[in-house]
Amino acid sequence: MKMNSLLQWLHLDSLSLAGGLTLAIILLASLLSLTIAIERLIALWSLGPKTRALFENIARRLLQNDIPAARALAERSPLPVAEVFRVGFQTAQRANPTTAIERERLAQTLKLKGPLWVLATVGAVTPFIGLFGTVAGIMAAFKELGLDVQAGGAGGPASVMTGISEALVATAAGILVAVAAVILFNYFQSRLSRLSMEFKLIFAEFTELLLAASSPPMPPPAGTPPGPPTAPPSEEV
Repeated sequence: MKMNSLLQWLHLDSLSLAGGLTLAIILLASLLSLTIAIERLIALWSLGPKTRALFENIARRLLQNDIPAARALAERSPLPVAEVFRVGFQTAQRANPTTAIERERLAQTLKLKGPLWVLATVGAVTPFIGLFGTVAGIMAAFKELGLDVQAGGAGGPASVMTGISEALVATAAGILVAVAAVILFNYFQSRLSRLSMEFKLIFAEFTELLLAASSPPMPPPAGTPPGPPTAPPSEEV
């Protein structure tokens, strides 16, 4: 599709080429931001309660010293943070799993951010893209004014007002898209911060339960008198 056809399809063909192209870029940036926001909203939807429910089920098995059943729950879970539980069970028998669990928790938290950097980039860049479109539109308007004067026209301000007003649309659109992108970015950052703290508490408690379930029972302290002998069962005559 040629550029003129694209601008006509977007109803921007009445603007200058630079101004219309600028608005097309801003429109694409807004659609990209909306797509990323919907994708992250679906990915993070009820992730905290689901992780808490999985941990509670695993914790009940660990309190019963049933490590295989607890590990099976982690293996069957489709949650992305279930990988942290699996790493804990894999390293529990070899060494202290605290470091491995914390490292995997940080890795999974980082993955949850996904492409949120795009929202920050859109929020920072689109006002300048809109400003570029405005400057280009104003330059085109004054060029038309100069051509009109050369052709013997009056050259009054009315001949450039329409072009300038159309050019200012690019700045307004860029600011609007930037504000929406920054709001969405701050929302997801705040939500991820809460999830990160909740996960930290969950996996700290999981580490304690896993270590307690994996440790052998402590022998009685030295010098403890043995318990009373158990009487043999009486035989019935």
